Amino acid sequence: MTFTEVSFTSYPATDLAASRAFYENVLGLKPGMVIPMENGAGWVEYELGSHTFGIGKSDSWDHGVCCALETDDFDAAVAALKKAGTQFVMEPFDCPGCRMALVLDPAGNKLMIHHRKTQQ
Repeated sequence: MTFTEVSFTSYPATDLAASRAFYENVLGLKPGMVIPMENGAGWVEYELGSHTFGIGKSDSWDHGVCCALETDDFDAAVAALKKAGTQFVMEPFDCPGCRMALVLDPAGNKLMIHHRKTQQ
């Protein structure tokens, strides 16, 4: 299993509009991707060099602050983690541009395993 970079870091937002106002108007970050959802939920990504910082709000998003590690072989990484008995909070799933799974480290920290479908 090989990891190549920190793919993204994300924070949950309790009020997505207020969070966007802070990151965009106070810090001056420019959104790269915005995915609006119903009832004020959504996902916003800010590109910072080779790193992505994301904020999101969703009723189903309860994983808090998260670091995502980019792997060059998602299936092998998932298989190795399962073989090691790693606890999965979210089983592997597909998004339009990536594949992800959420695991716990021994201290209970949440860690996203991530693979871009098209490498940049």
